[in-house]
Amino acid sequence: MNIRQLEVLRTLMSTGSTIATAKAMGLSQSGVSRLLQQLEADLSITLFVRDKGRLIPTPEAGILARDAENILLAVDRMSGHAQDLRSGAAGPEIVRIGLPSSMWENFAPAMLVDYVRDFPSVRIETFFDTTIAINKLVEERVLDIGFLRMEGEIGPGIEVEQVASGESVCVIPRDHRLAELAEISAKDLRDVPLILIGRQRPNRMALDQSFKQAGVKQIVKIETHTNSSACSYVAHGLGVTIISSFYANLYRHLPVVHRPFIPHARQQFGLARAAGVPLSIAAQSLSDALKRQIQLSQKDI
Repeated sequence: MNIRQLEVLRTLMSTGSTIATAKAMGLSQSGVSRLLQQLEADLSITLFVRDKGRLIPTPEAGILARDAENILLAVDRMSGHAQDLRSGAAGPEIVRIGLPSSMWENFAPAMLVDYVRDFPSVRIETFFDTTIAINKLVEERVLDIGFLRMEGEIGPGIEVEQVASGESVCVIPRDHRLAELAEISAKDLRDVPLILIGRQRPNRMALDQSFKQAGVKQIVKIETHTNSSACSYVAHGLGVTIISSFYANLYRHLPVVHRPFIPHARQQFGLARAAGVPLSIAAQSLSDALKRQIQLSQKDI
């Protein structure tokens, strides 16, 4: 027994003839007769009596036709629900995403503009935190997805797809004398006020080491904890900072420029999810929206 056979039964009960049923369903008359015969064989029951070329439904046909109608309505509801899930009209009540703190101001709103239109019934919860915290929240399944810097070993409960990269750059005010240089080294930053991020973090320790090897004493004017605040401080002439070009590109609207920092260092960024757990359509679409916004944010102006 299959859906097509049930549709033939429902339509026959409504039209009363194989000719009208064939026309309504886009089938041949012989095709309708064949499906009806198969249904009767599958059920081991006579549904219609043939009398002088007419089909007369048996009492059993009336009972089973109601069952067929209920089944077909359920199939229609399921098909409609699947369509709603695909289109975003329905889905999980909430999707949770973790992002670095420096992505709250411009990146996250731009990422969500189209998404909230396409998935109107989904509530989005955004978490802004460090890579370590996001990693933990994804592993504990508090977050569906999380964007983070790929550093150190990833735990067995996490899958990470690399989606972006960057290189260390020096961000300086647009009218600063260092803006004339094609690239900047630690020696060029002698006696220059610095705005530095991530004390005791691996990337900061590597940066400190490069100054030490160059024999340059750092003049740390401001310690901060987000790339966005570092770029804002630079824009106000409070010093210069050294961050990944990935984040520097998010703040090109500020009156700053960035130059490659020597020695070259490269960073990789990934999209994390719990290992072995499929994403819902809504969560996967948010992941895709994030990737699209990454491409836009890193595009050359």
